[in-house]
Amino acid sequence: MTPIEKVLINRLQHGLPLVRNPFAAVADELKLSEQQILDTVKKLLSDGVLTRFGPMFHAGEMGGALTLAAMRIPEADFERVTEQVNSFDEVAHNYRREHDLNMWFVLATETQSAIASTISAIEDTTGHPVYNMPKEQEFHVHLHFPV
Repeated sequence: MTPIEKVLINRLQHGLPLVRNPFAAVADELKLSEQQILDTVKKLLSDGVLTRFGPMFHAGEMGGALTLAAMRIPEADFERVTEQVNSFDEVAHNYRREHDLNMWFVLATETQSAIASTISAIEDTTGHPVYNMPKEQEFHVHLHFPV
C-alpha cells in the first residue's frame, strides 16, 4: 500500500466528520486534495483492499433489529454457502471462524419479525440451520486496525 492509502485507511476507521463536505474536511486534515481522497477510496474498493465503504447505521435505534447468527458448514460447502448467505441484503460482517460453528454473521433488518423470516430464508436457501444469538447486553468497543 502507498503511504496515502495507509494514512487514509487509518483515518477513515475513525469515521467521517458530520459536515456538508466530509471528504474535503478529511483532505484538509491530511493535507491532501479532496479528489485524492475520493480517488484513493475508489482505488481501494476496486482493488479489493476495502470490501465496503459506507455508513454504519444502528438498526435497533432506527426501529429495526440486529442479531448475531452462526452456522455449521462443511468445508466442501463453505464457499457456496458463503455466497448464498452474502446474497441477502440483511447480512453484514460474515466471517469464517475456527470453531464447530464456523460461519458467523450479523443480520440487520427493518423489523424484529424480519429476523426470523430472514433466518428461515437463509436456511431454505442453504439447506443448513442458522443459530440465532440475539444480544442480551450491548457493549460499544472502538475497534481499529492500524495499517
